Amino acid sequence: MAKIQRIAPCLWFDHQAQAAAKFYVGIFKKSKIVAISRYSKAGYEIHRRPEGSVMVVAFELEGQPFSALNGGPIFKFNEAVSLQVYCETQDEIDYYWERLSKGGDPKAQQCGWLKDKYGVSWQVVPTVLIEMLDDHRSEKSQRAMAAMLQMKKIDIAGLQRAYEG
Repeated sequence: MAKIQRIAPCLWFDHQAQAAAKFYVGIFKKSKIVAISRYSKAGYEIHRRPEGSVMVVAFELEGQPFSALNGGPIFKFNEAVSLQVYCETQDEIDYYWERLSKGGDPKAQQCGWLKDKYGVSWQVVPTVLIEMLDDHRSEKSQRAMAAMLQMKKIDIAGLQRAYEG
């Protein structure tokens, strides 16, 4: 039997769990759909889902397990929780930004944050930014922070110019 990860996010969708899982698996390279479970007759009076319809999609993104649940329209995603994608290069930032933001809300793009077409919030973060913001008191760090606050998609070269003054 496969080992189950102790902690894994479960994303609640109205009815788009399978489509969302396919979307994410298509973006991240070492990813796959692991299993799909379906609603049964049991509990229909509670879940109100047709027998055989998709209930949960188990999937992995870069080895991190996720579940996507078709739970109905009761809950919606918001920015209080986001998924972070750490990137080493501008090419990686561009790759993930372009794909994750496609069909998403352009008004929800700020400081490396975006909202995808399913309403899930993502942060596409260059790892160099963590180092630049490490000493919040330094002039360099403050310049990098000011530059980042003006960006939608993070531009590493722009951050570096600001950081170096």
